[in-house]
Amino acid sequence: MGEFELIRRHFQRPGVQLPADVSLGVGDDGALLRPRPGHELAVSTDMLVQDRHFFASVDPAALGHKALAVNLSDLAAMGAVPLGFTLALALPEADDAWLSAFARGLFALADANTCPLVGGDTTRGPLNICITVFGQVRTGRALRRSAAHAGDDLYVSGRTGEARLALEHQRGTDWASAATGVHLRDRLERPSPRNALGVALASVDGAHAAIDLSDGLVGDLGHILAASGVGAELDVALLPVAPEIAALPEAHRLECLLAGGDDYELLFTAAPAARDAVLAAAVTSQTPVTRIGRITEGNGLRLRGAKGRPLSLRVQGFDHFA
Repeated sequence: MGEFELIRRHFQRPGVQLPADVSLGVGDDGALLRPRPGHELAVSTDMLVQDRHFFASVDPAALGHKALAVNLSDLAAMGAVPLGFTLALALPEADDAWLSAFARGLFALADANTCPLVGGDTTRGPLNICITVFGQVRTGRALRRSAAHAGDDLYVSGRTGEARLALEHQRGTDWASAATGVHLRDRLERPSPRNALGVALASVDGAHAAIDLSDGLVGDLGHILAASGVGAELDVALLPVAPEIAALPEAHRLECLLAGGDDYELLFTAAPAARDAVLAAAVTSQTPVTRIGRITEGNGLRLRGAKGRPLSLRVQGFDHFA
């Protein structure tokens, strides 16, 4: 199977109708997108590399899902509606069965989010998946890391730590040996990007900053604090905790909750006056959200435990080059 036969067989979808915002998709030198008047184009790229981001044994359908999910999550963090995506795929070989499963997982999530494949490239090489996703958001309404205000409430969607626990279980780590179950594995391999919530928040007056949680709660919160020039108080006791994580010894529980990556939840800030609107956005998007702290003046992050007592912990997020 040659390159163009590979693309035709697995990634061209002649029977699928493109949305009105896409003028031209797969099959030309480039795609043509048509953002609506009064909107800005949001663009994000993520790369997944075998043995760095995923195990070689992962289900290819799950890998197809996750490759797009991590990019859609970036759009969610900006409050942008998906428009389409490109796929650059390096493959050690043209394995028809693997490609069929990969494409099935990829397109199931794409169709669920009205985000068509509009172009890309394939080549031979170590397995590497690079997706660039495009979205649109009303001009001036994008959620930005640099927009947090002192006095804002701090929120998180869903729960953190489950993907980290699943990863440690797959690695054979002793303290994670009891962490079995399809739910945990799906949290690692099939994350659910929070696009409906992000889009709803972009319409909330008083919703300010957001980031998607890819490298750990504390590490990603640090990006908001640095970009906005503010500090924060995080009440660890308010974090929603999965039963499997609640059963862990405290040190490992906090490691999962605060430093575990691959959650792809939204961490965001909003003015206290917007609490009802944030709750309405959560209900509309069918996404649980929890208020877990507040943004403060100055800089730095202060962690608080039970009864507001200060916690002295050294926690940092994931860094590819650390």
